[in-house]
Parts: sequence; structure tokens; C-alpha cells
Amino acid sequence: MFKNKVLLITGGTGSFGNAVLRRLLTTEIKEIRIFSRDELKQEHMRKFYNNDKLKFYIGDVRDRASIDDAINGVDFVFHSAALKQVPSCEFYPMEAVKTNIIGTENVLNAAITAGVKKVIALSTDKAVYPINAMGVSKAMMERVIVAKGRREGGTMVACTRYGNVMASRGSVIPLFINQIKNDKPVTITNPEMTRFMMSLDQAVDLVLFAFKNGKSGDIFVQKAPATTIQMLAKIIFKILGKPHHEILTIGTRHGEKLYETLLTKEEMVKAIDIDNYYRIPADNRDLNYKKFFEEGEEIITQADEYHSHNTYRLNEEELTDLLLNLREIQDDLKEFGVSG
Repeated sequence: MFKNKVLLITGGTGSFGNAVLRRLLTTEIKEIRIFSRDELKQEHMRKFYNNDKLKFYIGDVRDRASIDDAINGVDFVFHSAALKQVPSCEFYPMEAVKTNIIGTENVLNAAITAGVKKVIALSTDKAVYPINAMGVSKAMMERVIVAKGRREGGTMVACTRYGNVMASRGSVIPLFINQIKNDKPVTITNPEMTRFMMSLDQAVDLVLFAFKNGKSGDIFVQKAPATTIQMLAKIIFKILGKPHHEILTIGTRHGEKLYETLLTKEEMVKAIDIDNYYRIPADNRDLNYKKFFEEGEEIITQADEYHSHNTYRLNEEELTDLLLNLREIQDDLKEFGVSG
């Protein structure tokens, strides 16, 4: 489906962009453009991949003109550029607005103007019942995508939503491993806190599934198993041969939830179950306000949301296998004499 096509990845120097490159550079894709404002990471990628199909564009999603330059001649866009750190967005909420909301609209408008065929944007579980500035900005990003998706014909615009990706930058697994390496206590917030377990490769699978099956305004979620933070720490200790490593419970941090929610109860009512995925079709009601204020659904009251407390819970053996085969921590495992 990418044969002789040109793909643009915004925020392409991040974990997701690198995972896409591993998947697509060896295919018959014509060109992959990496769009970001980080010239150092671009230089590292240029040297690491050393591939003529890879092109680099310096720019910022906040700057529409820089996007217009990069998007000319592009067939498809994966939009992953975002401010993702909860604390920084909390202290600088307008920066989150500029990048996550206005930046997304800039990308979509540029894509529509340039005649791009498909745009798949990346969102987060924190957009569901948001309690922090990052989540609020991502929730608004999704609304921008759904609103743009109401246009008839032209560019197909869809969105994917997932929780924290295992071993991605800033996630808990590399933090735990680094604390063990430095002989420091492993810090956990709440032992019963649950998180979905999803790999970077699965994140790419989700985006490609949305790419193949999406209609404008759709949001896609991948079903995923979960585990408690306590069990995750316990299995990492076991794998690294440190079964008695110290744990320090620090309590739930600001802007953090006990469990991740990937679909609201309102979305679960209309979600379409497709094997390992949920597709949430866009609400395409028009501006006839009567439909918003005077029509309801009793079934919504009875529905349940989809979250990491009520999804399938991994047992110790399953979690061990998952971690041992996680590409991103293989070098760390070797340091401890463990083969994946």
C-alpha cells in the first residue's frame, strides 16, 4: 500500500518515527520525510539509517509555512508531533495548546490544501476523561480531527489512541532498569496502579490498521492486556537477577490516574469491535442543535468504559515473555547477562 508513495512523519525523530522506519524503509516506499525541529536527532538518524529514501525537513507544526514546504508532493502523513510530558504541559499549558491543538490544525489544513490522501494522527489515553493540561490538549486535538473529518471527500483524516508504550522515552520500564543499574530504590507510585502493556511495534500496527480501515473522523484503539506496577517491577527484578531490590512507594503523582482509560462509556456504546481493535466512528450530526440537546440514549447510562482495570490482566509468565522479547531493552538485558 506504500509502493512508490511518499510518507511524511511529523515529530519523526521520536520513538514512533524510528519504529515506522524499521518497518517501512525496506519496502517499496518511494520516500519517507522526517519533519521535526530537532536537527541533532535528525543528524543521528541520517547517519544511523544511511538510506536515500529518507529525507529530513526542519520545521515546527506551529509554523504553517514550514509544513507547507515539507508536505508538497506527499501522499500520506503520520502526525506524531506533540508535547507529551505531563509536568511541562502543566506548567506551560499554552505551549501544549500551540503544539497539540493549533499545530494539529496546521498539519491537517496543510494536508487538505496539498491534496494528501490520508492523515493518521496519534493521541493518548490521557485524552479520555482528562485531568491534566496535556490530556486536555490531546482531547481537543481529537475534536479538531473529528471536526475536519466531517468534510465531504478529499483527505481522509483519522486518529489512533493508545496508552504509554513500553520502553519508549520517559516510560516506566527504562526508569526501573536505570534505577537498578545505579543501585537506587525503584520508585513506584501505587502498587495497584494498572497500565496497558503495548509495544512500539504494536503502536505501528495500530496506525497501519487505521490507515487501511479508517474513514474520516474515526478514532481507533487497540485492545491490550494490562499489569499492575507492582508486578511489573517484580518481574523486572526477577529477569535482571535482582529479586530483593528495594522498592520505594512514593504515592500517586500530580496529574496521574490509578488506571488508564482508552474508551469512555459513551464511546463504547457506538464502538465497532474489529478483532483486536475498536473503531469509534465520528459523530456526524450537523448543526441542528435539537439533536444534541433533546435526543439521548439510555444505553449510555448502562455502558462501561474500557480501561486497564477491566481489560485482560497478564500473569507472571506472560509478562516475563513480553519483556524478554521487547526490542527496546535488549541491550539492557545483555548488560545483566540476560538473553532475550
